[in-house]
Amino acid sequence: METLIYLDYNATTPHDSEVVSAIKPYVEEYFGNPSSSHLYGLKTREAVEQARCQVASLLNCSPSEIVFTSGGTESNNYAIKGIAFAHRHKGNHIITTVIEHPAVLEVCRFLEKHGFSVTYLPVDKYGLVNPSELERAVTDKTILVTVMHANNEVGTVQPIEEISAITKKKGIVFHTDAAQSAGKISIDVKELGVELLSIAGHKLYAPKGIGVLYIKDGIKPEKFMHGAGHEGGRRAGTENVLEIVGLGKACEIAGRDLRKNGEHMKQMRDRLHSGLEQRIKDIKLNGHREKRLPNTLSLSFKDINSSELIQKLNDKLAVSAGAACHTGKISYVLEAMNIPREWSRGTVRFSTGKMTEEIEIDRAVNLIEIVMRNALNKVES
Repeated sequence: METLIYLDYNATTPHDSEVVSAIKPYVEEYFGNPSSSHLYGLKTREAVEQARCQVASLLNCSPSEIVFTSGGTESNNYAIKGIAFAHRHKGNHIITTVIEHPAVLEVCRFLEKHGFSVTYLPVDKYGLVNPSELERAVTDKTILVTVMHANNEVGTVQPIEEISAITKKKGIVFHTDAAQSAGKISIDVKELGVELLSIAGHKLYAPKGIGVLYIKDGIKPEKFMHGAGHEGGRRAGTENVLEIVGLGKACEIAGRDLRKNGEHMKQMRDRLHSGLEQRIKDIKLNGHREKRLPNTLSLSFKDINSSELIQKLNDKLAVSAGAACHTGKISYVLEAMNIPREWSRGTVRFSTGKMTEEIEIDRAVNLIEIVMRNALNKVES
């Protein structure tokens, strides 16, 4: 029996073998509380701080600017609510986009119920926000801009550097959700020009349940988690040592192999796209052809519902209709890009990874061709 082909790396990633090896001693042997002053605690504290340095190296920031969280969702909540409540005396206006992840959009909707005003910027047909429109949306009450680095569904990479030039000029705090871009493209916070950046460990071959919020020195969001003084007094709760170790190792690998992995993922993505275009007519690329993540391929198939296509492939090929976080609905991202419904209903997101092999891509093309041919024959009959 042939193994299931995994092309859903934007949903989550398998654990890197080096990450598993790094974690193992903290499962089997080193169990101390990193806040304890004895040798058991000192050993795990050393591991946490080493991981902090590994993450900081990937982001090109100081280790003191790294706060460990339970994942990307917590990091986004901390960043957005933290700045909103800390800067409430300055204003109550936040700017974001209509295509953000729910971990941003739902936070903004929560804040609207608590006296904040939110501008949701539109995007163009490629899923790109216009920096000029963002600048026009700024008011004297604007305290935060939050725009994702790369979209989880179509892979479009936003002009973060252009936006940060605007926010710096206006004196506004800028947050970006980099959950999808980490490990795929550069996330140098100095080049990006952001004050806050979120990472989710399970998107870059680390365990689930661990994340990071980069907080630039001098930026002081209101605390999100209250309790003891962990993480330099910025996030209460005993550190999740083994997963922090895993994330640190994953970030080290991501930085070390960024170019190699990026090129490999792009080759696999483009091989898949080319193969499908040669075999199947009436398919459409969603997102920008160039300004996108190297691993992401959002394709719309005409005359078939994506849920039907995925169901027929389910025991052979793992992919998503849009995003894994909100399956079963027409994508609000595609709606925002004005993709016609006859195309958006047949959209599948393929996302390759560093472990994807050519043979898997070729098998995937064959499988999809067979399913599509059968579906079209059924319609014609």
